[in-house]
Amino acid sequence: PEHIRMAVKLALDSGKTRYGPTTGEPRLRGAIAKKLRTENHLPYEDENIIVTNGGKHSLYALMMTTIEPGDEVLIPCPYWVSYPEMVKLAGGIPVTLPTTAQSGYKITPEQLRQAINPNTKLLIFNSPSNPTGMVYTPDEVRALAEVILANDIWVVADEIYEKILYDGVQHLSIGAVSRAMFERTVVSNGFAKAYAMTGWRLGYLAGPLELIQAASTLQSQSTSNVCTFAQYGAIAALESSQDCVETMRQAFATRRQKIIKFVNSISGLSCVIPDGAFYLFIDISKTGLKSSDFCTRLLNEKHVATIPGIAFGMDDGIRVSYAADMVTIERGMERISDFVQQII
Repeated sequence: PEHIRMAVKLALDSGKTRYGPTTGEPRLRGAIAKKLRTENHLPYEDENIIVTNGGKHSLYALMMTTIEPGDEVLIPCPYWVSYPEMVKLAGGIPVTLPTTAQSGYKITPEQLRQAINPNTKLLIFNSPSNPTGMVYTPDEVRALAEVILANDIWVVADEIYEKILYDGVQHLSIGAVSRAMFERTVVSNGFAKAYAMTGWRLGYLAGPLELIQAASTLQSQSTSNVCTFAQYGAIAALESSQDCVETMRQAFATRRQKIIKFVNSISGLSCVIPDGAFYLFIDISKTGLKSSDFCTRLLNEKHVATIPGIAFGMDDGIRVSYAADMVTIERGMERISDFVQQII
């Protein structure tokens, strides 16, 4: 958005180009804490925030400062591709919890309960989800929170898509369920999705002071600090009108309806209607192809790029994004339709 770009230009012209605090510009940390208190009902203070080089980096900092060798991290499947790899980099063991289209790609409280053992350290909770776009209802969030509290494990809430919701769906931060749950929750978020700032690499982690201090030590010895002038764009994003977010959400909603209708018209493909984000996870099981083969052939034969489901831990689907203009979406779906008709 223009007002965010202008804020960065002003910061550059004002000489905001030197090293900054490792944990982030104080004004930005304050704006993030205020946002979490008012929008998410999470009572964080400025000291509970660290600004990171993107949402991915916030998750990496969390893993590197909390996971000990042999610790298990529970990851609902399908999952964002980097979750298991980050866990392994930290010396932990990723444990995936399978879901199905019939379950809406959501884990159940009983499934979570059975997966927990003495080695379980953390649950990664991504809602809205990448790659499925599913969103846990408030009641589902509360039910999972009960299991987490009863078993005394931690949860990291990856909420990067929280503002991209459809059809009146509500997002409840799991840490807002109760004070006890708040004390077992770490929040990862950023500016890439809601404000279309993917290349800016601006994220943040919110959690207990001891964790933030450890993450600060790690960041100090690895990246020093986040780009100083870029942080003034993030300040503008949080402190200014949110109309730009709603404008983009409405555009995504229109594209979502179009792409869902298109997929449902293709014999051999099906999808669960996403509640949020800007992805569609398409079931390709009836085509007889594994996801990597499907995507490779689709790219080579029709020049359409998609992501194979195996990258997300589920080989019977592919992920498509509707974060593109309508013309591109329509052209891509027409080519996918042609491809599927050829192979079935």
